[in-house]
Amino acid sequence: MNRNQVLPQIQLSAELSALKKVDLCVPQTYQGGGFLSISDLPRLAEEASVIHSGDGFDWQMRTHFEDSPGSEPRQILDIGLNGRLHLVCQRCLQDCAVNLAETRRFVLVASEVEADDYPMEDEEQEPLVASQHFNLLETLEDEILLSLPLIPKHPDGFCEPHASSFGVEDADEAAGKPENPFKVLKNMKKN
Repeated sequence: MNRNQVLPQIQLSAELSALKKVDLCVPQTYQGGGFLSISDLPRLAEEASVIHSGDGFDWQMRTHFEDSPGSEPRQILDIGLNGRLHLVCQRCLQDCAVNLAETRRFVLVASEVEADDYPMEDEEQEPLVASQHFNLLETLEDEILLSLPLIPKHPDGFCEPHASSFGVEDADEAAGKPENPFKVLKNMKKN
């Protein structure tokens, strides 16, 4: 590829079918963005505790060629993700909205061997094998899954204590509700 060559830039469709087959092997650049609902991401939907109508992720992607000293220019894929989903808080076992904002940079390589040989010291960008049928949707979902907190929890002070977690046997008593009259009969029967 000629270093001074101007490459065509293609606007990538936000349709799910188009995101599943992006040809990253042709000498062109891509740009695109859109919104993915949780239902568009089946592996992520399994992790969600509940799905609200506004839950999902805005995404942006862009490819470009970057000069590499002593070799052909390298193709770079930049991804941005911003959104929200609900997980179970591990402190109070209630719903917890988790907001994520992530950016990732990948260098596109031609083969698995080239990806394996890529220097591990480069923390700014990871190798990703390009193909004629690259599944960008799967890559976006992978990056969201990798960004999820290991232990989802509310910010400090926002958890509602669960009665059973503090050794209180009856949640009604803990909440100050009147005692169930049938419980009195049960106690009388025991005596």
